[in-house]
Amino acid sequence: MQYHLHTPLTREDLAPLQAGDTVLLSGVVYTARDAAHGRMSDLLDQGKPLPFDLKGAAIYYVGPTPERPGCAIGAAGPTTSGRMDKFTPRLLDLGLACMIGKGKRSQAVKDAVVRNGAVYLAAIGGAGALMSGSIKHCEIIAWPDLGCEAVRRLEVEEMPLTVLLDPHGGDLYQSGPAAYLASKQEEQG
Repeated sequence: MQYHLHTPLTREDLAPLQAGDTVLLSGVVYTARDAAHGRMSDLLDQGKPLPFDLKGAAIYYVGPTPERPGCAIGAAGPTTSGRMDKFTPRLLDLGLACMIGKGKRSQAVKDAVVRNGAVYLAAIGGAGALMSGSIKHCEIIAWPDLGCEAVRRLEVEEMPLTVLLDPHGGDLYQSGPAAYLASKQEEQG
């Protein structure tokens, strides 16, 4: 199935999604990678506010390249999400609804996704130019000293994504290979 979603996201928005579905995401998406997640964790430990509201938010694990003239952003391909796993359950429990990246996630993240009715979506790895085409506006909102890892507020329009982890415990990294093997056995059967 294909879904058109707009941030901020609610549990009700995400409830129909199943691993393998396609999402065209529009609205505001924030960027944050390793260093920014570390700083956000420090702020939370100190009882200070984050640079953006987590409730219903989507975070894209990306460190974009500098924009070209006339473009909102440079290449914006996903980074490996597992590096944020130690921070993610806490953020999900505080209201984060959606993560965008690539690669498998830990069991603690999977459990937090289900517990909070959230999702983890895949952006196309190796296709940063394609992903950047969905980004209509980009501004740094926190920690410009982090360079490409600064937190940015993106305005996206129909960003093409695939559901990797759904709110019901579905995991495309498990169901995808199983479905492929079953179809191969059927062909040979």
